[in-house]
Amino acid sequence: MRVLLVLFSLLLPLSLSTAQAADKLAVVTSFSILADMTRQVGGDHVQITSLVGADEDAHTYEPTPDDAKALLRARLIIKNGLGFEPWLDRLVASTATPAVVITASRGVIPRTLEEDGEHIPDPHAWHNLANSELYVHNITRALVAADPVHRDDYERNGQAYLERIYQLLAEAKAKFGALPAGNRKIVTSHDAFGYLGQAYGIEFLAPQGLSTEREPSAAEVAALITQIRNAGVKAVFMENIKDARLLKQIADESGAHIGGTLYSDALSASGPASTFTGLFEYNLNTLYDALGRP
Repeated sequence: MRVLLVLFSLLLPLSLSTAQAADKLAVVTSFSILADMTRQVGGDHVQITSLVGADEDAHTYEPTPDDAKALLRARLIIKNGLGFEPWLDRLVASTATPAVVITASRGVIPRTLEEDGEHIPDPHAWHNLANSELYVHNITRALVAADPVHRDDYERNGQAYLERIYQLLAEAKAKFGALPAGNRKIVTSHDAFGYLGQAYGIEFLAPQGLSTEREPSAAEVAALITQIRNAGVKAVFMENIKDARLLKQIADESGAHIGGTLYSDALSASGPASTFTGLFEYNLNTLYDALGRP
C-alpha cells in the first residue's frame, strides 16, 4: 500500500503538468521575436514553439522533422510575412497542417528595395515601433479567435504591452531626434534596419542586402568602403546573427570605428535583448551612445 501511495505522489504532479500543458493553446511562431510578442500577449494561456531560436538566422534556416511535428500539433501558426520565411510556407504546405496561419505584419506598408534587378519588400518591419503596434494587434486578434474563452486576458495583456511600446516610441523620438546631423549614416552587416532609419531619418548602409543569404562581391565591398570614407560614416555595427569578420575588415579599411553589436533578426538567448522591447531599447541606447556625440 505504501508503495502505491509513493507512486501516486510521484505521478500526480506529472499528470497535472501534462493536463495543464494540454489545456494551453499550442502556437508555433517562425522566429524568436514573434515568440516573445506572442508570449507577452498570450501569457499563461499559450504554449509556444519558436522554430528559429535566439541568436539564430531566419534567412538561412533549414526546417527539421521536429518542426514539421510542431506544425501538426499547433492550432495557430504566426509568421512574419513580407517574404521573410519562405521555408515556412513550404513546410506548411508539405505537412498540410490544420492549424490557422496568420501574418503578423498584416497592414504594414512595406518599404521596397531593388536587389539583383528585382523590387522586393523589406521584411524587417518590426524595427519601426509603429509597425510593431500592428504586430501586437494582429497577434491579439489571432489568439482571441483561436481561444475566445480567454479573450479578456489576451486583450488586457495586449494593451499593457502596447503601453510599453508607446513609452519606447517616445524615448526613441527623443534620443534619435537629438543625434547630430552629421552622425546619421550607419553600417550594419545586412539591410535589416531600414524601417528604423525611415522612421528617424537615419541612413543604414550594408554590404549584404535584405537577406543574409546573399554574399557581397569584392567590388561591392570596395564600393561600400569608398562610400563610408566619402560620407564620413562614424560607426560600423555588428549583428548578433552574423559573423563579424567582414564588418571588421570594412571598419579597418574605411577608418570607421566599431560601434557595438545590434540585434536585428533574433533575440539574444539572455541579457537585455532577450525580449523584443529589450532588444529595441538595447539597440536604441547602443546607437545613441555611439552616435550621440558631435
